[in-house]
Amino acid sequence: MHNESTSSCVRDTAGGEALFIGTEAAPKLSRLITYRTVSSRDPQQVSIEEFDGFIDALPELFPLVHRKLSVERVNGHGLLYRWPGSQGVVSGPVVLMAHYDVVPVEDPASWMHPPFSGEIADGRIWGRGSLDDKGSLAAILEAVEQLLAEDFVPVRDIYLSFGNNEETAGDTAEAAAALLAGRGIRPWLVLDEGGAVAGQAFPFVDRPVAVVGVSEKGILDVELSTEDAGGHASTPHRRGATARLARAITRLDAKPLPALLPEPTVEMIGRLASSARFPARLVFGNLRVFRRPLTRVLARMGGEPGALTRTTVVVTQLHGSSASNVIASRATANANIRVAVGETVAGTVQRLERIIADSSVSLRVVEGNEPSPVSATDNAQFALLEQTITAVFPDAVTAPYIMLGGTDSRRFTGICDAVYRFAPFRMDRQDRANIHADNESLGIVTFGEGILFYTRLLRGLGAGQ
Repeated sequence: MHNESTSSCVRDTAGGEALFIGTEAAPKLSRLITYRTVSSRDPQQVSIEEFDGFIDALPELFPLVHRKLSVERVNGHGLLYRWPGSQGVVSGPVVLMAHYDVVPVEDPASWMHPPFSGEIADGRIWGRGSLDDKGSLAAILEAVEQLLAEDFVPVRDIYLSFGNNEETAGDTAEAAAALLAGRGIRPWLVLDEGGAVAGQAFPFVDRPVAVVGVSEKGILDVELSTEDAGGHASTPHRRGATARLARAITRLDAKPLPALLPEPTVEMIGRLASSARFPARLVFGNLRVFRRPLTRVLARMGGEPGALTRTTVVVTQLHGSSASNVIASRATANANIRVAVGETVAGTVQRLERIIADSSVSLRVVEGNEPSPVSATDNAQFALLEQTITAVFPDAVTAPYIMLGGTDSRRFTGICDAVYRFAPFRMDRQDRANIHADNESLGIVTFGEGILFYTRLLRGLGAGQ
């Protein structure tokens, strides 16, 4: 009972500090949300003036950062800041990453507050990008601003790498990594968006879980296509292009790829054992015995649990005839695939061909990235992250996990062995559902906790590192 009271007191004290810090900094994030920095493959939705406006606002909002740190443009609208550390390049720098481009808004009328208003209401900062990912960018800059006001000097060089086209898997982050590589710089730690302090995320686990991404699934788009003579719809024939394409799609849907539990997922589950309720505690704590049956259960659950266990395949786009009364001479489908850690793009394509089992259906790789290397959890970098998480979120369990989506950080795995993905914000199920959807918002206290996280992370450098 004493421990519980102490923990509650710590949370209350930290919450008060986070509320104060978040309240002070909220207008800055609010301002940044008002810039419609939409990233899209449709040029009609992109306004370069909004990106310029966003960049021009930063020196006004964070004057010390722009007075004391150097900054250079990368690939047009990417930003790379450098904060020299007391040990310079000797010990290897830390790279903190975020992106300020956002996805389009489908229907502004369906939002409780206008999506680019940055309104502060009901204890939250509302708008597109508040969670993904202007919140992290503003928290990083505010943490640095506060430390500069105290004349703090980090032990290591600090780089802040902010991208402008993450949402379209653009090349700014790749250009930033290449720039550092060309200067002979190998970061000691890279930290990007990704995991969060997730509530209501794991069945049978009541505590929030601070999930730190140690790898990412590969992202693969494959075009399935079939061809036919076509003709007028009044004289159809069997097994036309659309019918054969439909059969291929239903075969893929009926036969998911094999399920398995990669080692990072096994470690994640093992770390949750002590916080899980019975009978999950028994299963999670004895994975040598229960690994195979647990894999089967998670796979059958589908959704996020199922995605943890296998390479996933889903058809996202279909195209056939250009007219309602014309038989398609060519039908296509795009399969979006997330390649599991331990598997490859080439091996996945071969499996798809075996499942479809139809030589008249052609498969073409539109774009493909292999899964990212797995960063360690037994090194000083992960220990620093875990210590910082515990200090700011004492009620959370820290666990590694494999990201199901992609981030800019995968571009840095070639120059750094310790690449992690973690946004230091509490997100319940509704928060996570609002990312890329309506009513995206960030709590003021949550924002303050994020600023505290980056502040303590930077202070923690050199403490035994």
